[in-house]
Amino acid sequence: MPGLRLLLVIIVSAALIVADQQFDRLAPVRSTLATGLTPVHWLGNAPYQFSDWVSGLFTTREDVKQENEDLKVRLLILERRALKYAALASENNELRRLMNSSELLDDRVIVSEVVGVSPDPYSHEIIINKGRSDGLQVGQAILDAYGLVGQVVQTSQVTSRVLLVSDSSHAVPVEVVRNGLRAILLGTGDSGALDLVHVPDTADIREGDLLVSSGLGGRFPRGYPVAEVSLINKEPGEPFVSIQAQPKAKLNQSRLVLVVFPPLDNTPTTESAQEGQD
Repeated sequence: MPGLRLLLVIIVSAALIVADQQFDRLAPVRSTLATGLTPVHWLGNAPYQFSDWVSGLFTTREDVKQENEDLKVRLLILERRALKYAALASENNELRRLMNSSELLDDRVIVSEVVGVSPDPYSHEIIINKGRSDGLQVGQAILDAYGLVGQVVQTSQVTSRVLLVSDSSHAVPVEVVRNGLRAILLGTGDSGALDLVHVPDTADIREGDLLVSSGLGGRFPRGYPVAEVSLINKEPGEPFVSIQAQPKAKLNQSRLVLVVFPPLDNTPTTESAQEGQD
């Protein structure tokens, strides 16, 4: 008889399994059983909940204070990481803008980082982390993603000092993109304003005109954005116009800059050309 009962149980179980898979008839039954077993699950978890509740009653003030300190430390670490990620994202965006700018240049460039600023309030200079070991020389142009920053005035083995276009001793020969008018752009000691000098009162110049390096004098290659005319003041009887321009470069903000190298001269010399003909 026990064997018969076991066989009967096996047959009923197989029938229930087939009915559940083929016709989904037992879903309401499972739902009802699950609902009925909820108190059983709750009772099984009750000892752990009771233990947590009891341990909470005996938590000391020192434990709470220590936990708060730990949370503050974790929060500080997370905030620092967030700031670091934001700084990295900003630097990545700036680097992308520099790469886009370098694609528009005919000259060779390398990326450098600003590592220092002159403490003298009357001297607008920065220090970059490229020097003679990287091929830098005095007089090379420095740009950011927006325009001309300045020029190299001193080099060491691993760093270089750059004089900004806003320095009162700095001058850049420029021309107006719209009509080719040439003039000299002087630094004023103000990072947000430059003076365009020697412009006659009859000259065709307007607010908003873009000024680019003219290439005269051989110091700066031609065509680099330098400034935008922001203010024109014509005094009656004066032969020249007083003109202010705003630098295109972010002189006080850019951390990454481009060091411009002149293009390689592949033109053969006269002597080598004659040798080739011989």
